[in-house]
Amino acid sequence: MQLSGAQILVQSLKAEGVDYVFGYPGGAVLEIYDALFQLNKFKHILVRHEQAAVHAADAYARTSGKVGVALVTSGPGVTNAVTGIATAYSDSVPIVVISGQVGTPAIGSDAFQEVDTVGITRPCVKHNFLVTDINDLATTIKKAFQIAASGRPGPVVVDIPKDVTQAMAKFSYPQEDIFIRSYQPVTQGHTGQIKKAVQMFASAKRPIVYFGGGIVLGNAHQELIDFVKLTGAPCTGTLMGLGAYPSSDRQFVGMLGMHGTYEANLAMQNADVVLAVGARFDDRVVSVPSKFFEKAKKIIHVDIDPSSIAKRVKVDVPIVGDVKNVLAEMIGLWKKQELHLNETALEKWWQTVENWRSRDCLWFEDDGELIKPQYVVQKLAEVTNNSAIITSDVGQHQMFAAQYYPFERPRQWLNSGGLGTMGVGIPYAMGAKLAAPDQDVFCITGEGSVQMNIQELSTCFQYKLPINIVTLNNGYLGMVRQWQELYYSNRESETYFDSLPDFVKLAEAYGHVGIRVHNKSDVEGALLEALKQKDRLVFLDFITDKKQNVFPMVGNGKGLDEMVLPLHMRQTPQDSDVNDVTDRDYDTRSVP
Repeated sequence: MQLSGAQILVQSLKAEGVDYVFGYPGGAVLEIYDALFQLNKFKHILVRHEQAAVHAADAYARTSGKVGVALVTSGPGVTNAVTGIATAYSDSVPIVVISGQVGTPAIGSDAFQEVDTVGITRPCVKHNFLVTDINDLATTIKKAFQIAASGRPGPVVVDIPKDVTQAMAKFSYPQEDIFIRSYQPVTQGHTGQIKKAVQMFASAKRPIVYFGGGIVLGNAHQELIDFVKLTGAPCTGTLMGLGAYPSSDRQFVGMLGMHGTYEANLAMQNADVVLAVGARFDDRVVSVPSKFFEKAKKIIHVDIDPSSIAKRVKVDVPIVGDVKNVLAEMIGLWKKQELHLNETALEKWWQTVENWRSRDCLWFEDDGELIKPQYVVQKLAEVTNNSAIITSDVGQHQMFAAQYYPFERPRQWLNSGGLGTMGVGIPYAMGAKLAAPDQDVFCITGEGSVQMNIQELSTCFQYKLPINIVTLNNGYLGMVRQWQELYYSNRESETYFDSLPDFVKLAEAYGHVGIRVHNKSDVEGALLEALKQKDRLVFLDFITDKKQNVFPMVGNGKGLDEMVLPLHMRQTPQDSDVNDVTDRDYDTRSVP
């Protein structure tokens, strides 16, 4: 039997086990949408903007571990999708984006709704394809899913001209992976390098395990936990790695980096051996590499992407391979050789770390009825028993969520880490809810970010997606205002919102429940009410303290031990006296 190109596409997606496609129709994909209607092979989610389609597919992938799929039309459809594609690329999320294209005879003629999709997306995809022959279509889809999910995951774009979707051909979908000569990711680490890494880590006096989002993507959380427990070393995670190691465990010293904990940043700065797994030493973790190496240290770096190793810092033992496989081999060698860290040195190191932790860098003053954003996140964690799936937009609320919600498992925390994309929160919550319908899903957002894709409230109503939106409404672009306060002499240039919508009425206009909260004493009750509404979207508008800042903070050009600290820590400075570890004062010039 011969099928049209559009029918071949639909059958190919079904063969890949696709359950949901997020998309928006247009002229170049009408054949595909007609095939979707006729074949009815999976559920299509009609978003209200193509950016949201890709974000939702991204979140579906992050939550489920499968490949997310988005479908957009040519021209403005695909250009609207580029932000979502770039977001997935920055965070290494496996998605396949199908884009329509004008007919092959019209390509390059500036036809209506034509853009060079391959050219535009090339810098922000793992790979992209332009299918000009219907006989290549099924094979191309197979390759797209294979490339997106293997190695370091990422987005793949498949651009399909309209005449290819209309053409007819026999359908045969490849059953096995296709050999791609130019693409052979390494999954097994070099045994010799792994032996060196194990010996180096065992010789450490001040060890630390530093993990990132690669642990989540690589499903290596159990191996991470086993290795950390086996060695007894402290561990710290990136923003993208939160949940890969239980936040409640003593050996986890918190998130590190620009808004990391005092203890995590100082432990990372003063460690003598760092085991980095599934993390890339990006600028939000190690702002200035030269300052990072002011204290001599050895670096072991494990990553499946060879281009990520030694990109920003000098590495002593590089290991290219799947983090799950490498950690499993390291655990086996550690046990086989009956290795142990030096107990005296490790005890001394933990005393230092616990001294830093005792400073309680996340404490905040919480008197009166004025709502502090930190308090809302703490209460949310309490009423959900630390178990909800949390999505966030980008800004202060994102950092408060990362600091104050204790993530206990992988794929529980969804945010835009690499690109920092405002507007992802609601679409992420949509994708997460479809991937995990039995889980409570909360989107923590701000009054700025939430308006970037607020039209998706309509999508949530159409498909009855009972997500919960927690807006920490301080009337500002909070993170920008914080930087303006600290580094621009309080010149609040274009950060104040004086024409915000009534979010309660807006939510109700879309058919949802809206609740506004002004007083601290009403916070818990509002959150509990949202949890009761199992079949309704609840939009919670918390009116919060306008001038709360996110601390600790490592400013641009500063080292991990040069944090701007919260006020209570500035008032009680301490100096470390163990292991000759320095606790440098914060830069007073950066404090208003």
